[in-house]
Amino acid sequence: MSGNAHALIIGGTHGAGRELVRLLAGRGDNVTVVGRREPRADDAGISGVSFLRADITDAAALPSMLDAAVAQNGPLLKVAFFQRFRGAGDDWQGEIAVSLAATKNIIELAVPRFATGGNRAIVAVSSIAGQFVASEQPLSYHLGKSGIEQIVRYYAVTLGPLGIRVNCVRPGNMLKEESREFYEKNRALTSLYEKLTPLGRMGTSLECAEVVAFLLSDKASFVTGQNLTMDGGTSLQWPEGVCRELAGLNIDVTRKNKG
Repeated sequence: MSGNAHALIIGGTHGAGRELVRLLAGRGDNVTVVGRREPRADDAGISGVSFLRADITDAAALPSMLDAAVAQNGPLLKVAFFQRFRGAGDDWQGEIAVSLAATKNIIELAVPRFATGGNRAIVAVSSIAGQFVASEQPLSYHLGKSGIEQIVRYYAVTLGPLGIRVNCVRPGNMLKEESREFYEKNRALTSLYEKLTPLGRMGTSLECAEVVAFLLSDKASFVTGQNLTMDGGTSLQWPEGVCRELAGLNIDVTRKNKG
């Protein structure tokens, strides 16, 4: 067991979770990754990173899983949640179990396993579907993401007196390593996303990981209970104006000021 900070990452084998694992390990943290599948071959040998394959919906197995992580890497200082339901069967029950119950259970079990001092932080990754309706996602996904955001607010208040910060990141559409080929093959769709986004491009899973890493760090030491939206400014725009622009209608003023 080393004296390095111990970060526990739930769902860190792909996407932004995987990027965060690499970021934190590269900065000297000891990282425990919990996932439902084995790590990729090129991840298995990262220095300072250990992997635990586990079913986080098995509440009875969670204490021993966390004990194993602490025994190997020391008391917790950072916890991040990236998981979502991806299994077969009832997506409603599955999302409740994976996104909500597992997050609650792990947070409550993690509290007594945190270090007694220092910068201690929890970050959960939600989705733009926590606030808006994403037509390509089922109702269960929206429930899971909005529920995570309320979990964050609740624990920010109740764990604040213990010195544990809890925050949330709400990403929009992110370009991940796993989806890069799809977007490269569908340039018409990618181009539309770029036109809809004030920053003129899609975000990346690495950028999402950087935001999570910031909220976990002591640079955010007085930030708690916040939900940081990272969508390049897309959600700031009124749809009518965007539609006019995309349709090529250069209307500057729809109702002139008679004064």
